[in-house]
Amino acid sequence: MSRFFGQIRQAGYVVDDIEAAMDYWSRTLGIGPWFYNERVPIKNYSYRGERYEVHNSVALANSGPLQMELIQTRNDAPSMYRDFLKAGRTGLQHVAYWTENYDADLERLTGQGFKPVMSGEVGEKGRFVYFDTEYHPGTVIELSEVAGPKGKMFDLIRNASLDWDGRDPVRPFPDLSRL
Repeated sequence: MSRFFGQIRQAGYVVDDIEAAMDYWSRTLGIGPWFYNERVPIKNYSYRGERYEVHNSVALANSGPLQMELIQTRNDAPSMYRDFLKAGRTGLQHVAYWTENYDADLERLTGQGFKPVMSGEVGEKGRFVYFDTEYHPGTVIELSEVAGPKGKMFDLIRNASLDWDGRDPVRPFPDLSRL
């Protein structure tokens, strides 16, 4: 457990082919079911202080208490994911910590010198921020707010994995407006 962030709750992998990745992770590693959204509805997205319209596909599943995230970029909007790919990498791109006290945690972390690079929102009370890697090259740190529907979706995904029997390995994201 991190004394600054709490426990790591998610490992985020940037992949070239999300459908193939979901198939591999479910068949070969037995992780699933995957909840898939071909175009995640990200609002107020910014990268290095500029606003962009991003098109990212995301799949989420749990392996025990750890959520696995697969990410495929679908357009050329600048992002830390694109930076990762342009550097010739695929695989683990970030680890995420979850919070219900986003504003206080963000203020505390920026006060400790963490520099936000990429941010946005997925649903109400579903903000996220990725910090600069200047002082920790390689894997990026994400702070993700789970006080609203996104947190409820994460609970649903974890619960679906508890006694998953391998059937229906890919499922649609639930509608956040109904959670």
